[in-house]
Amino acid sequence: MVRGLADEGVDLLLLPGGAWLILFFVVPAFQLGATSLYDPSGSVTTGYAMTWEFGNYPDAIAYAGPQILRSFAYAAIATVIGIVIGYPLAYAIAQKAGRWKNLLLICVVAPMFTSFLVRTLAWKTILSDNGALVGFLRDIGVLSADGRLLATPVAVVLGLTYNFLPFLVLPLYASLERLDTRLLEASGDLYASPTRTFLKVTLPLSMPGLVAGTLLFFIPAVGDYINAALLGNTNTNMVGNVVNSAFLSRQQPPQGAALSFLLMAIILVIVFTYVRRSGTDEVV
Repeated sequence: MVRGLADEGVDLLLLPGGAWLILFFVVPAFQLGATSLYDPSGSVTTGYAMTWEFGNYPDAIAYAGPQILRSFAYAAIATVIGIVIGYPLAYAIAQKAGRWKNLLLICVVAPMFTSFLVRTLAWKTILSDNGALVGFLRDIGVLSADGRLLATPVAVVLGLTYNFLPFLVLPLYASLERLDTRLLEASGDLYASPTRTFLKVTLPLSMPGLVAGTLLFFIPAVGDYINAALLGNTNTNMVGNVVNSAFLSRQQPPQGAALSFLLMAIILVIVFTYVRRSGTDEVV
């Protein structure tokens, strides 16, 4: 009886979260799927009839195929850069920071206290042609005399990396902070090199945090359009830019909904495949 009451209490605790998901995910997803099947010849003034137009999906792919591929490429590159930067940072904070740990964590999350748009505009200033960074890169020969960073794929990837890096660092920190240092000492006592200790002990034990962090980084990066709009050019547009213009500029909600639904489906497949292969099913 006690167990039954406990199970009932757990079920009740799940109700708010379940209601939230139904209201703000399931219902919008259902509406988005329905919109993707509207007659594309409609308009905002005359309305869009439900004609079960499945042809909207291949048409959307044909229209925005390059942007879809570009979105996944930019997000993947940014994720790799984020791991290279974020893993050592999370490890240093978790294992080496000592009394500076809290301060460093605040430094990681502090940029998130500012608007996403403001942070991206700040990068527009940092990467400007007359900025100190571009001037320094020209002086050391990395960029030519007329070389630039702004309005290039590099700027978009840098913006994605910066804006979503905290989402990668924090789950990694949570995993690494719980790491039992006695295991590292035992590995050293068994004459394992630091590299082997990392590959055989540290990395496997931190894998749940790494998987969660890469997903929290990669998923919003794929759908982002702010960085491409402010830091890129027309040749660096991502699928989010096409969806945005379909709904707000070109008045093509069926196409925008079809692209959104396709993007969501592709990401779900990637997430489940990635989690299964990484052996951390508990993440999802």
